[in-house]
Amino acid sequence: MLFLLLSIICSVSVGILLKIAKRYSVDIVQVITINYAFAIALCYFSFSPDISVIDKNSPWEIYIPLAILLPSVFLILASSIKNMGIVKTDIAQRLSLFIPILASYFIFQEQFSQLKFIGLAVAFPAMILILSRNKNTDSNQNKWIYPALVLLGFGIIDVFFKQIALQKSFPYTTSLFVVFCIAFVVALLFTGFSVFIQKKKLQSINLIFGSILGILNFGNILFYLKAHKAFADNPSTVFASMNMGVIILGSLAGILLFKEKVTLKNYIGIALALIAVTLITLSQLQK
Repeated sequence: MLFLLLSIICSVSVGILLKIAKRYSVDIVQVITINYAFAIALCYFSFSPDISVIDKNSPWEIYIPLAILLPSVFLILASSIKNMGIVKTDIAQRLSLFIPILASYFIFQEQFSQLKFIGLAVAFPAMILILSRNKNTDSNQNKWIYPALVLLGFGIIDVFFKQIALQKSFPYTTSLFVVFCIAFVVALLFTGFSVFIQKKKLQSINLIFGSILGILNFGNILFYLKAHKAFADNPSTVFASMNMGVIILGSLAGILLFKEKVTLKNYIGIALALIAVTLITLSQLQK
């Protein structure tokens, strides 16, 4: 249970770090690039990936789009936290689990139980209520698009990661290392554009935030994998606890630490999100 708790803390801490980052006027593009440099180093020394198995027959059709999506969606995540807060962004990220579930039904022809259908049915009003805003807010009403894109982006990323997990010829940790390396190159291109075209300066503060972000991101993955290993006979426990833990802790962090405004509709949406995640998890146990 310790590994699971540490994974949840690392996941929520990413949002907290990005929320704090805007106070110091850091360059998020540079932070994300440095984050992947640290993630690569930590992945290499922790997992000792077998690079020799990577060749022209490797699933590059999965690696490349996934590696492009990772830094791109990270930028959207940062924008969502900046504009909509940790509460709504974290929940949107967790509700992204419904994208691979829908993909499994419509693309991979998986049979759904009644419980899973009910879980999906609860998820949609949950998303609407969570993303709803007061009519009297002076903010741009179109900012809901950020958590919506977070949900869609992380959902697609999850589909790609599930496809990587199905590749029996390539160890998952090796694939993860390769994806991180390509993502770092993509992020470097973003940074190059930022520095040479937009004339933004390289600053040491970005190195500090980027290194912390890289450690937290890797910690999230490492502890999540260790939690699955510890609960090998009951993966649904990890799946449910992770999603519900992040929703609850992320909501508390946003409300208590940053005084984010949450309406009654939003609270109802959070409750429905927890119910939806629970129902989906229970449906997995029926298999």
